[in-house]
Amino acid sequence: MNTDTSKRTRKASTLVVALILAAALGLGSLSLFAGAGSDSGSAGGRTADADPGGDAEKDAPSAQDRALLALQRRAAGDPMALGKKDAPVVLIEYSDFQCPFCGKFARDTKPELVEKYVAAGVLRIEWRHFPIFGDESQAAAQAGWAAGQQGRFWEFHDVAYGEERKKNSGEFADDELIAMAEQAGVKNLARFERDMAGAAAEKAVGGDAAEGRNLGVTSTPAFLVNTTPVLGAQPTEVFEEAVDEARKAAAEAE
Repeated sequence: MNTDTSKRTRKASTLVVALILAAALGLGSLSLFAGAGSDSGSAGGRTADADPGGDAEKDAPSAQDRALLALQRRAAGDPMALGKKDAPVVLIEYSDFQCPFCGKFARDTKPELVEKYVAAGVLRIEWRHFPIFGDESQAAAQAGWAAGQQGRFWEFHDVAYGEERKKNSGEFADDELIAMAEQAGVKNLARFERDMAGAAAEKAVGGDAAEGRNLGVTSTPAFLVNTTPVLGAQPTEVFEEAVDEARKAAAEAE
């Protein structure tokens, strides 16, 4: 996506998102990502790049921005996060392991963001499970959580997204998930199986999904870069622009 196209997309959607934000201060139903289907490719784009407030509000975060920033967990030792917990920019990702566009982001864009921004201490990536394609999506999400309990979430993530897989075809059946966990280096597979099927996994996945729904997420992948929503597997340049702008805004707010 060239710069002019990106700017036109952002300008066209800013007014709509501003009106939504103004009507949803408490994040009860903050539909930042409304209007998309279940799979999001590169047509989604950034959905906002401006605060709806006036000049008087520019010196401090708006109520909406504070609510969005509060979604960042920044928990030390979070197995489903990459990067320093005090990084100035946090990218929250809502994804489904059966989503082909999530896989595209995982294979094409995430490694570049990790190399350029996470390694430099600028960016932290926080994963949120958002299974939307049925039972195998739910099972894969719980398997990812279970792998995380043994410190191997991102390894499991890379195996699961390592190749395109047909949805609900048995490729995320329990025996396949166990094989993925073994390939990802999960040591205690018996514990993995228990954790994968346990109530704690179901609760954790459900909590992530509820958070996404409260933001209006209806398709995957969906991202929040500090306070800027990005929908779909956009070109890497779109994410770089969002991270750079968020870093600049964070520095100015200090």
